[in-house]
Amino acid sequence: MKARTRTVLAAALVLGLAGGPTVLPAAAGTPVADAPAAARPSGPDAAALRAAIDAVRDPATARATAALVRVGGDGQWRGSAGVHDLRTGRPADPAGRFRAGSVTKVFTAATVLHLAAEQRIDLDRTARSYLPELIPMAYADVTVRQLLNHTSGIPAPDFEGNDVEDWYENRFDLHDPRDMVRSATSKPREFAPGEQQHYLNIGYTIAGLLIERVTGDTYENQVARRILRPLGLQDTYHPGADPRIHGRHNHGYQVFASADGGEELRDVSVWGTTDGWAAGDIISTTADLERFTRALFGGRVVRGPLLEEMFTLPRLRKGTANHSVGMSRWRLGGHEVWGKTGGRWGYNAGIGGTRDLSRTLVYSINSTDAKGRDANPVVTNVVLTTFGTPDDQ
Repeated sequence: MKARTRTVLAAALVLGLAGGPTVLPAAAGTPVADAPAAARPSGPDAAALRAAIDAVRDPATARATAALVRVGGDGQWRGSAGVHDLRTGRPADPAGRFRAGSVTKVFTAATVLHLAAEQRIDLDRTARSYLPELIPMAYADVTVRQLLNHTSGIPAPDFEGNDVEDWYENRFDLHDPRDMVRSATSKPREFAPGEQQHYLNIGYTIAGLLIERVTGDTYENQVARRILRPLGLQDTYHPGADPRIHGRHNHGYQVFASADGGEELRDVSVWGTTDGWAAGDIISTTADLERFTRALFGGRVVRGPLLEEMFTLPRLRKGTANHSVGMSRWRLGGHEVWGKTGGRWGYNAGIGGTRDLSRTLVYSINSTDAKGRDANPVVTNVVLTTFGTPDDQ
């Protein structure tokens, strides 16, 4: 793969993330053909996808211990590789749950758009008009839409710690979303609302509180009632203050500096996510996220003009927009690809597809530096193999 191609895609994937000692066994991928090849475009490259995920046999170079991938559309492919955990070396569970990180934002955005369809939320009204006691006058002109498309100018809140060792020590801390909003809005704005785009979690933290204000219900219950239960997403849930992943799941690991000056992998499967909440706490499976992606793109979650909010980039006075309401856009293989990536310690996840659903991708990669500055190489190779190289290459 050309170095610049990898660099361009890695930068795009990292933009969407705001956010080993042993050789590992691999399970076989399963190509699925449900129509004659002549009746549809060529399907996914099964051999290349298998090679991409088999890289996790060597965690040191792949920076990952497991990979779960589902490619759909005109031809399907399912594959898993790596281990359930490093202690036993058991093969990775292809049906295992995982932390999906900022993929949560798609669910949050869809729930806000549901409420907009019911005329309980107006995307052009200000966030302060719904939460006057929480949003100060300095941010009085920020609209709901600007919260969702990252053009609000509200900076990130402050959190304890400066590096992964600090964050690991504080991994069970509980974060109140209102306190996070107060921390963020106590600072000067980064730019005038609508002027630029800066991908941060804070807009979705406020959106979660907005959902609770207009419904009188919890954010979690509203997502479940409007999306999870209607679509039958039985393995998807919000963990709240519980730092564990319940049910079947593959362990996540993070690279730390060891006492001898080298590196070691620590199991980080148990780690609180209240800092992410409505912006990044959801737990799911590749099967559930594939069903959700197809339903969303097919207009069965959000409908009509409101769905177009998720497939429309905002016009900015400065810079270029990469994020819509809830999703991001890439130009790959001559097509627009829409979707969302996410990262929590030990886990990278992503959903995406072409608007016509001719090609979709859902993945979970148990990255050992899931919130690092660079995209995981397994993630990059899976995305490029599924959709093609960036169009400017």
